Amino acid sequence: MTTEMNDEDVMHQVVDRLVEKNEGVPRDLIDEVVREEFTALAGRPVRDYLSILTERAAKKRLKKLSKSST
Repeated sequence: MTTEMNDEDVMHQVVDRLVEKNEGVPRDLIDEVVREEFTALAGRPVRDYLSILTERAAKKRLKKLSKSST
């Protein structure tokens, strides 16, 4: 039996993983970036990969943000 996660659950898990990996980055900022990236990908035919694609895109943006603030 498989359990399909809803969009909020997916985003919450991605945020949690990124908070652990990006110490010092405010959770609110990570949440905002994840939601924007998720929304950008949600309308595409990639539902099976939405979690990983959202996480990769958010990581990339967070890395850029941390470089520009230093």
